[in-house]
Amino acid sequence: MPRSLEIQMNSFPIAGTFTISRGAKTSAEVISVTLRQNGGQGWGECVPYRRYGETMESVQAQIEAARPLIESGISREDLLSAMAPGAARNAVDCALWDLESKLSGTSVATRIDVTAPKALTTAYTISLGEPDVMAAQAGEHAGRALLKVKVGTGDDESRIRAVRAAAPNAAIILDANEGWPEAALEHHLKISAEMNIALVEQPLPAGKDEMLAVINRPVIVCADESVHHTGDLASLRDRYDAINIKLDKTGGLTEALAMKREAQRLGFQIMLGCMVGTSLAMAPAVLLAQDAEFVDLDGPLLLARDREPGLRYEASLVFPPEGELWG
Repeated sequence: MPRSLEIQMNSFPIAGTFTISRGAKTSAEVISVTLRQNGGQGWGECVPYRRYGETMESVQAQIEAARPLIESGISREDLLSAMAPGAARNAVDCALWDLESKLSGTSVATRIDVTAPKALTTAYTISLGEPDVMAAQAGEHAGRALLKVKVGTGDDESRIRAVRAAAPNAAIILDANEGWPEAALEHHLKISAEMNIALVEQPLPAGKDEMLAVINRPVIVCADESVHHTGDLASLRDRYDAINIKLDKTGGLTEALAMKREAQRLGFQIMLGCMVGTSLAMAPAVLLAQDAEFVDLDGPLLLARDREPGLRYEASLVFPPEGELWG
């Protein structure tokens, strides 16, 4: 029986404003793909990201261009060569995983050898702002186990110190989103070490991060914008200690599984991250993150409303998805 494809474009309001070094947003614009075949239905979600040249319209067009292949029954393995890595392939790939599980009656967790998925400690994101504003945000969430703090200016020392003072017991990730100038890099890393920061994410622009290979790195430095798929890993071994795997970068769970295996083989620590999306986008990543050193899957917590049913969040924990949602 042929497979049918449905594409939906949705907007979910963000609670307040989400601000990083590249700008601010007040809503999460997402695309979902629903596949139906033999009485089964599977779906997946992606978040187009302008940093990588994606728009809602361009991602929708990519999926539409692949419609004949998708509806003719293309496999996930063949999809890897038929579509480029990115948001469009992510939505289709995750929908295929969900559809296969619904048709087979076997969960995705079982199929990827996660026999007893557990709740994970996820970061909660503090938006970039003035030091006192960021300290107030951090203080409001100081009881959480892990905070991810957006930085990315030439003078972030006051922000780092203010947030640490407001949340003295939380583990903290700093995410510079490519925003630290080379002249400030070593100073900011030194302050990060002094403030007991757990990890610094993408301090320099992708493609201009050679300096990381020749300086002392007193804290774990993680690649995000510099790493998209498995082929990127080998060239980053001298400058990063960890990599951030996001399904919207890898183009789905299939590539992400291969990327994670290779990254671990090469000695990288693993961070599982996300764009600002709904529980549908987070669900596959929760399963992939079961043995990750760092988990940042707080997208639904930043929204004014989520999909129903959504993932279960309690304090700093995110629980594995129920089959009604995905997988």
